Amino acid sequence: MSGSSGNGATSPAGFERLALLASDTERAQEAREALLDQGEWVPLAEADAAVVLGGDGFMLQTLHAMLDAGRVVPAYGMNLGTVGFLMNRYHSRTAIAARVGKARRWTIAPLRVEAVTQDGEVHQLCAINEISLLRETRQTAKIEVTVGDRVRIRELVCDGVLVATPAGSTAYNLSAQGPILPLDSRMLALTPISPFRPRRWRGAILPDRMPIILKVLEPVKRPVAAVADQKELRDIAEVRLQIARDADLTLLFDPGQSLEERIVAEQFVTA
Repeated sequence: MSGSSGNGATSPAGFERLALLASDTERAQEAREALLDQGEWVPLAEADAAVVLGGDGFMLQTLHAMLDAGRVVPAYGMNLGTVGFLMNRYHSRTAIAARVGKARRWTIAPLRVEAVTQDGEVHQLCAINEISLLRETRQTAKIEVTVGDRVRIRELVCDGVLVATPAGSTAYNLSAQGPILPLDSRMLALTPISPFRPRRWRGAILPDRMPIILKVLEPVKRPVAAVADQKELRDIAEVRLQIARDADLTLLFDPGQSLEERIVAEQFVTA
């Protein structure tokens, strides 16, 4: 994979073998049928790049599947979902191979998460957008926040807290009043969800080289779940996380439609 995390877009060479992946929705399946005759598609395990039809959720699902398989290739998405922040516009007028060949790539780094449950079981997770800790019951959560080698907040009383990557900063993080991060910022957003104490703390922007530990206080009385993108674990005792530079992912965008531009544009939405 050429390019480095957050350092900008580069033009890839043409890809010889493309895989075609589609979500289960009717629109995505119809688009898949329309594209089947545009060349010889190969399985993802043999592809140089993947064409992904669906929404942001299906794109995340596809990227996670690549990480789980240990083989990551560039992904070119076409939006047949709702928001499509990680996707390109869908149209069938231009040959898909030509669009992919002219696309520019953005490399993003996910979070590597180690989650420990109350029974001591350790789970390894990956979060491309964000990792969220959320209360499971009517009781507010109490969470100790450690950044680097120092406890920064001894008791955060809240509905939850999340850590978002730049690529995910416009998703759940933004709806929780967190900051939008430029892709090349090498920062993470640490954002509380409905904080009660400290009442005036609204979160932090952190260098992504700093490890973060979120420890659940009173976990039996105040149980907390951890959600890494689309995967949920319940009854969490602690999560430890840091950026995973060895697991870079590459998204392909049409010229002028990069993820960086979308992140900038999102900050000027007024309606």
